[in-house]
Amino acid sequence: MNPRKIRENIWAVGTNDWDRRLFDELIPLPEGTSYNAFLIRGSEKTVLIDGVDPTVEGILLNNLRSLGVETLDYIVSNHAEQDHSGAIPSVLDAYPGSKVVTNPRCAEMLMDHIHIPGENFILKEDEETLSLGDWTLQFFLAPFVHWPETQFTWLQEEKILFTGDFLGSHLATSDLYVRNEASVYISAKRYYAEIMMPFRRKFPKYLDRIENLGVEIIATTHGPLYDRPEFILDAYRDWVSDNVKNDVVIAYVSMHDSTGEMAACLINTLIDRGLNVKVHNLTGVDIGELAIDLVDAATIVWASPTVSVGPHPNVAYAAFLANILKPKTKFAAVIGSYGWGGKMLEQLQGLQSNIKAEYLDPVIIKGRPRKEDFSALERLADQIAEKHTEAGLL
Repeated sequence: MNPRKIRENIWAVGTNDWDRRLFDELIPLPEGTSYNAFLIRGSEKTVLIDGVDPTVEGILLNNLRSLGVETLDYIVSNHAEQDHSGAIPSVLDAYPGSKVVTNPRCAEMLMDHIHIPGENFILKEDEETLSLGDWTLQFFLAPFVHWPETQFTWLQEEKILFTGDFLGSHLATSDLYVRNEASVYISAKRYYAEIMMPFRRKFPKYLDRIENLGVEIIATTHGPLYDRPEFILDAYRDWVSDNVKNDVVIAYVSMHDSTGEMAACLINTLIDRGLNVKVHNLTGVDIGELAIDLVDAATIVWASPTVSVGPHPNVAYAAFLANILKPKTKFAAVIGSYGWGGKMLEQLQGLQSNIKAEYLDPVIIKGRPRKEDFSALERLADQIAEKHTEAGLL
């Protein structure tokens, strides 16, 4: 992708990765991703904001050359993860007089992960500045969005905030700015759910800081730029709050139809009682879609058969990932079946230590469900509906 002009003497110089379908060997990328980097030419100094993934570093370097960049004074690193820092050593080789500007924690991690020598750094603390001549950069520490060393960079005079991964979206698009808000909303929510949600309690103060700056453009390292910042700020305010919706996520696997029949009964009964049910068959689910639904869900139900003495591995895997993501789910339950015995219930609950939900009455049966088992599932649906009603959701 060629350089794209944001404002006079400010360019986007990163690129899309249209074909990438897995991130960190874990996160599905149904719409690819982008690695954003930005060039700013001040009256006295030229700076690159962030690098790109090393697989596309040649595109970044070509973009800098196409803009006639002969001297690069600074490389600002907002985040040490390699998809944004991996190209920095090659940029330093191409522009040997440049210095890496970041905070001490990030510098330490860059030395560890991509072996940048300590003498290549200029260290900045929270709210410190760097002059480019006519323009000024200011740095704001923002730890745990989503690593401990992260920061924002504020171009004061142009009111552009470079937020690193924060507020981003895994989305390859030809749009420089958000133009299809409905599409970007889903991509940004997936990104939040998969990457940012475990740290949500830290985010309100960062959102406050951004709003108090009077930002005109938010430039993230993944996805299109926001020239209407309130769109993504309002979305994050909703996602990071403790508010949940009248949603029940049912995540299930069925081996011999027993658990499937139980799940179907519970789904239908919940719908009859006015709850919004979101169903994920874990034999082929995109784990990102499950994560999206967990952002708002008041209740999650794990439905699993017993394999040997424990939960089906697909259910255990999904429960383990959900535990890492720490959704704000208020209620949880386990239903399922076994052939001769086991500890499926105890093991699944043990995988959920980070989810501070109230566990409702489980329904664990032997063999195929009988009339009394369907009655127990109806009682569980009633209990879930009662909890949602008490919470003002129904």
